[in-house]
Formats: sequence, C-alpha cells, structure tokens
Amino acid sequence: MADDNKREDDAAQAYWQANVRLLITLLVAWFAVSFGLGIILAPWLNLIQLGGVPLGFWFAQQGSIYGFIAIIFIYVVRMNALDRRFGVYED
Repeated sequence: MADDNKREDDAAQAYWQANVRLLITLLVAWFAVSFGLGIILAPWLNLIQLGGVPLGFWFAQQGSIYGFIAIIFIYVVRMNALDRRFGVYED
C-alpha cells in the first residue's frame, strides 16, 4: 500500500514538473514574440517590408496575435499528450 502511494506521488510530481516545464517554455516563447520581436527587435525588423508595412510594426500588431494563437494550440496539443502519458486525460 505504501509503495502504491509512493508511485502515485512520484507520478504526480513528474506530471507537475512536466506541466511547469511546458508552461515556462511557452511563456518564454510568448515573451520572445511579444516583447522581443514587437519591441526590442522592431527597429531592425522595420528594415524589412511585409506587404508594404515594416516587419517590426507587423509583428507588434499582427504577428504577436498569430504567435499567441499558435502558443495556445501548442499548449492544447502538448497538454493532451501529457495527460495521456500520465493517465489523467478526459474523454
């Protein structure tokens, strides 16, 4: 009985660590897209035109939105895979 509890605790801790690792990775990606491309690198990106609009401006206005949507989809797919791996998925 104690061994079963230990295994469940270890599995829960591994699940939580994988979850936090995924969240940190996606938060770094979110920061890179929104702050990095939209603000910090905007002057350099503005040297490139995309449809007649400076690329830095495009990332600040449109690209970051596409990035956020991609991050949401990545989170959903990766969390579903993580849930299935640890047996906590919902049907």
